[in-house]
Order: sequence, then structure tokens, then C-alpha cells
Amino acid sequence: SYRYMYRNMADLKRGSDDVTFDHALADYMVTPTQMPMNMHMLGAMYAPTDKITLMAMLNFASMTMDHSTRMGGTFTTDVSGLGDVHVSVLYRFYNENRSNLHGQLGFSLPSGSIIEKDVTPASAPNQVALPYPMQLGSGTFDTNLALTYLHQGGIFSYGGQLRGIFRFGENERDFSYGNRYSLNNWLGIKATEWLSFSVRIEGLAVSSIKGEDSNLNPMMVITADTDNSGGTYVNSGIGLNLYANQGALKNMRFGGEFGYPLYQDLNGVQLKNQETLTLGLQYSF
Repeated sequence: SYRYMYRNMADLKRGSDDVTFDHALADYMVTPTQMPMNMHMLGAMYAPTDKITLMAMLNFASMTMDHSTRMGGTFTTDVSGLGDVHVSVLYRFYNENRSNLHGQLGFSLPSGSIIEKDVTPASAPNQVALPYPMQLGSGTFDTNLALTYLHQGGIFSYGGQLRGIFRFGENERDFSYGNRYSLNNWLGIKATEWLSFSVRIEGLAVSSIKGEDSNLNPMMVITADTDNSGGTYVNSGIGLNLYANQGALKNMRFGGEFGYPLYQDLNGVQLKNQETLTLGLQYSF
């Protein structure tokens, strides 16, 4: 499978309230104003038995962060490269009456860089360490646990997934990203043999960053202050799936989803999530 994701973050929130850039610049020398991200993901799944499926995924990400300074200037930092590699195993506990239940145990291997640097107006011509959101990996071995239920009827399908991502220990820069807990629910409608639509709603809680990178000055920019990390979210998504069940493209599946946050309550002051676009192509054999 191949999947592409575009995610945009822009403007600021403190808690659940929108705030201005001037509000942030009263406490910090620099504030981000926008952060678009592009991610390309390659995945493979193999089932050695009817109940066990093995999965692996790697990704390549590119991120840009625009900034404004207290003195009225602007600048941009960029980063791109490979992220963490994810491996996992799925086990199917139940598969009857068009319903199935499976669990997932996964691990994230710290292959993505956490030492990314770029030039800023204050550091020119030298590069300095970039803040936490601009790093490509976590730097820790992370555990991914999930439980998924799915019912597939003739026209309607629905399901839910409970997931947790747990960080253990600190990375080489003496910090760790926060744990993530999500509950995802969806409903699908089959329009034809080759076309279906879906709607989704997700509740997400993200813990704050633990520890601190000594290379960052938390008084300089809001993204270098760990108090400005984590929060709770309610996200929505609407999508479509195209499946080729015959012809030259048989067993090829194309999917797309547009996502938008319905609610955000952020710790401290942070860029707020905006739109997300995901496109995927999958071939099965």
C-alpha cells in the first residue's frame, strides 16, 4: 500500500480559545504562524495464518514552519527525511456473523531523526536545533496497542477502534513525546459493488512532552516550551473508497478522506489543527 497525507496547522489556540499572534509574542520572542506537513507512507501486510497478520510501514515526511518575531520579522524553517519504522502483529479473536474483532501489538523503531537543524535569523549563518514539532521521529521505542471491532453488512458497515501509543524512557535529547489515546468510530455505506462512502469521528487525548531538550530555549519560541504540548481533540472525517473487482485493475483499492477538527483544547498556546487530506492506494493478492 501507498498512502499520502497532507496536514495543515495554522493560527493559535490557548486552551479551547483562539488567540492572536500578538498574544503569544507578549511572552515569547517568536511564534509559529503555520505548519503544513506532507507525509508519504509505504506499507506491507502478510498473513501467515487465518488469524495472524504481520504489518510493516515506513514513511517520509517534509514539514515547513512559518514564524513571526516580536520585532516584526518573519522567517521559515524546513525539514524532511525518513521517519520512524512501524512493525506490528494483528490477531483475530472473533470472526462470525459478518463481525470480527482483532487486537494489535506494534512497535515504533526510532529510525527518524531528532537532531534536525536549520538556520534562523538569530543564528545565521549557523544552524540551530529545531523545536519538538519539527523533528522527524520520537527517538524512543514506542508501543502501539489497539483493539478493533468491525461489522460488515450488505450495505452498511460500522466499527470502532481503541488505541494507545505509549512512550518508554527518554531519547538521547533527554525528552519523550506524550502518550496518545484515541477512540475512533466510523460508518460506511456501500453505494455500488465498486464505490462506498464513510464518515468518522475520533476522540483523541495527547499527553504533554516529558523532560526537556537542553539545546532549546523555552523562552524563545512557543514550540520549544514543553508546557505548550498535548491536549484533547475531537476530529471528523468523510471519505470514499473505490474498489476494482474485475478487469486489469482487479484487487486495486483507492481511498480518500478529508478530515477536520470539531473541537480542540490545547495545553498552553499552540498552533491549532486545520484540514487533513489523506489519499491511499492498496493492492491485495
